Amino acid sequence: MLGYTNIRVFHDGMPAWKKAGKPLFSNAKSLQSNMETETPVVLIDVRDVESAKAAHIKGAVSVPADMLASAKDKFPSNKKAPVIIYGADTEAGMKAFSTVRGWGFKDTTVLMGGIAGWQKAGLPVETGAAASEIVYVPKPKPGALSINDFTLVADHKKGDAVILDVRSDDETDEGTIKGAIAIPAEEVSARLAEIPKDKIIFVHCSTGIRAEMAYLTLKEEGYKAGYLDANIKVAKGGEYTITEKE
Repeated sequence: MLGYTNIRVFHDGMPAWKKAGKPLFSNAKSLQSNMETETPVVLIDVRDVESAKAAHIKGAVSVPADMLASAKDKFPSNKKAPVIIYGADTEAGMKAFSTVRGWGFKDTTVLMGGIAGWQKAGLPVETGAAASEIVYVPKPKPGALSINDFTLVADHKKGDAVILDVRSDDETDEGTIKGAIAIPAEEVSARLAEIPKDKIIFVHCSTGIRAEMAYLTLKEEGYKAGYLDANIKVAKGGEYTITEKE
């Protein structure tokens, strides 16, 4: 499954939804990009060991669902580590989501479609025993903007960039940064004509999840872009507050 497929996937990045503990999703496109750019993630295969041996995604660690609860100590001490869970399909991955989120890993997502969706998209798998030990060494994500760089543009102190707000219409109705272009994440690929190619595009949503997806789409289309990988709240008058992810 590549690109934008379901409006619910991206609306799930909203803070209220996230705080409620509801599942958040990644797609094959973003995971493939992480792999190509060597962006570190904790990729967990929750199928049984034999299924993981038959075919697994490169870099996945095998932690069968029935052993997940006892594997807590295997996970990184850094709770900011992005964790992507996959099973045979979406539903199978979702069963493990609440457990890992409950351990404090707020950047936990479920791979939409599971390994079946990954293979259907024609993406590669490996055979043989999957890794059994989790190793996570963080490094900056490609395209991620510093809060300072973003605020320079948001406060109109830097004129070579424009802000693209990819939150939902309901969210932007509550307030947008002055001068920002508002296009919901799932509509970006269909509305590229509204996004200037002679400017650097600074993308934001509310938590960085949808912004990263939109950033990948823009990069594929030849745009110069970056995205805010942080939490942001925008008031009716355009005032905003940015906080780093916990």
